[in-house]
Amino acid sequence: MTALTPTVHAPSRSRTPAAGVTDMVFIRRSIMHSLRDGEGIVMAIMLPVLLMLLFTFVFGGAMEVGGAGGYVDYIVPGIILLCAGFGASSTAMYVARDLTTGIMGRFRTMPIRGNAVLTGHVVASVLRNLIATGVVFAVGLLVGFRPTATPLEWIAAIGVIALYILVITWLFAAIGLAAGTPEAANGYGFILLFLPYLSSAFVPVETMPDWLQWVAENQPITPIIETLRSLLMGTPMEGSGIAALLWCAAILAVAIVWGAWMFRRKAGRR
Repeated sequence: MTALTPTVHAPSRSRTPAAGVTDMVFIRRSIMHSLRDGEGIVMAIMLPVLLMLLFTFVFGGAMEVGGAGGYVDYIVPGIILLCAGFGASSTAMYVARDLTTGIMGRFRTMPIRGNAVLTGHVVASVLRNLIATGVVFAVGLLVGFRPTATPLEWIAAIGVIALYILVITWLFAAIGLAAGTPEAANGYGFILLFLPYLSSAFVPVETMPDWLQWVAENQPITPIIETLRSLLMGTPMEGSGIAALLWCAAILAVAIVWGAWMFRRKAGRR
């Protein structure tokens, strides 16, 4: 008789989906969550618009800054960054909510790349904030904002805005991981929203008290705003462009590393 040799099959291994496919799934998930949060989107747009109208029509007559368009020419770059901050702040709550609802535990059991969850939140927030910023910019044009930028300067300005949105979104995502609850994430993130008020967004730095001038000149928002003003309105850039890029690069690096560390700690992924 011929002995039969049993065929031994190697145990099947779960395959991890391609990184791009996984990222797209989580990006779509985050976009759908954003669309369901209609009130958050409206507030992220309406609040900067209302502030722009307030500063333009209520305080603008008392201000002696701005170009041919008046005070609105001066404040629109700051309002754009303020809009980006308000829009990105919701990322902290979304990330914290994922941690508190237990969905992260379910993701841990799946053969997916761990930080794809964060990537989805960040990309969806950047897309959402670019649209919101466009709306705010359009309102600025309606109330008298008259940029003098060339096509290349427009491209550079849009790149600076997109870079800032990416940086602030990653920072808010890390804050959402560090916070214990969505409410705490909202509170911690709200502190960052005060930075534009302590910069050259609404008044020149030299009009501030001496101690506050030092704060305004040595924080990241001021050089970013001055870079946008230079690109859009033709004001002297001096060293603000390099300072803005260095600030953005440093904050982005810290936010990504901090976010990855917090994600491994909170979600238990490597």
